[in-house]
Amino acid sequence: MTETIYSVLPGAESFFYKGNEIGILLCHGFVGTPQSVGELGKLLADKGFTVLAPRLKGHGTDARELEACCYLDWIKDIEQAYLKLKKICRKVFIAGQSMGGILALHLAGKYKEISGVITINAALSVPGYESFEDLTEPRFIAEGKPDIKAEGIEEITYSAVPITAVHNLLNLIKFIKPKLSEVSCPLLVFKSEEDHVVPPDSSDTLFENVSSSMKKIISLTNSYHVASMDYDKEIIADRTSDYIHLCCHPFYKISV
Repeated sequence: MTETIYSVLPGAESFFYKGNEIGILLCHGFVGTPQSVGELGKLLADKGFTVLAPRLKGHGTDARELEACCYLDWIKDIEQAYLKLKKICRKVFIAGQSMGGILALHLAGKYKEISGVITINAALSVPGYESFEDLTEPRFIAEGKPDIKAEGIEEITYSAVPITAVHNLLNLIKFIKPKLSEVSCPLLVFKSEEDHVVPPDSSDTLFENVSSSMKKIISLTNSYHVASMDYDKEIIADRTSDYIHLCCHPFYKISV
């Protein structure tokens, strides 16, 4: 049987900016695409960093492709992107929005040479999906409007998500959650005070359970779940840049 090849939706492609020897791997969230971290990626690239944002399998194409994916595919995708970036950068930091945040944590637990992790509303709990954990129907679950406070922002996503993909997201969380203590590199956690997808205490949980001696948590007061596309994206870029410089240069003076 011939495998169906799905086209990538316009604007959902992976992106890469060549900058200095410090690389940032940006990972989008569940049902999202690199477009959801596109503006953040450009802001970081404008600060001189080399930025790579891969597109996870089944995302940005067709929900039927996502239906056939396993969470191990997403782990493989971000790992391959990291190894690619590692070849051209002296130091690599991993940043992720929502599911991308927990994928970043898993990567940091496996590769101890990673210089630091930045999470944005990392998804250690997704209550809206948890009720489907033991169900096999419906085949597709209707998705609401992306959780963004700013008006007029369009995120490339699917109008319905396969229940199999929801199962894989929940299994990914179960796989990664017990491994948080394996993360020992510097950690910067962003959490929106108002998030209608992932409870803010999800970020508190990961903050408390990693083994990192250098870690910081920053509350976002003007963004909802997809904060990388929301009002606080410049704050995320600025604080991320400061934190990276602090990790690389301990006597770096953080801007106010």
